[in-house]
Amino acid sequence: QLQLVESGGGLVQPGGSLRVSCTGSGFTLENYAMGWFRRAPGKEREGVSCISTIGGTNYADSVRGRFTISRDNAKNTVYLQMNSLKPEDTAVYYCAASTVDGTLRASLYSVWGQGTQVTVSS
Repeated sequence: QLQLVESGGGLVQPGGSLRVSCTGSGFTLENYAMGWFRRAPGKEREGVSCISTIGGTNYADSVRGRFTISRDNAKNTVYLQMNSLKPEDTAVYYCAASTVDGTLRASLYSVWGQGTQVTVSS
């Protein structure tokens, strides 16, 4: 069974940092493009960042320069390092796997995690 499990969410103050992780089981993440998405209350799901099978990255304009996506193939894990967090970053963050490199189109992702809550508030 293909499964993704996110972890590392929590409450952080504005300007703070947080790293969320996504670990795969039942398949090798190295062979897939990986993406992070988020859904804030009352808003549509938004593509945040993706990393290709060869390490190329892409970011939404709203997070570029603040967030960094990376992967550790030995741990079968993908990370999203979030710095300079803002209240508008508050959302449930989901990771997902795709066979298509370089896209933030959610419909092209076939395996999804259950999400982890990130709350940015003082």
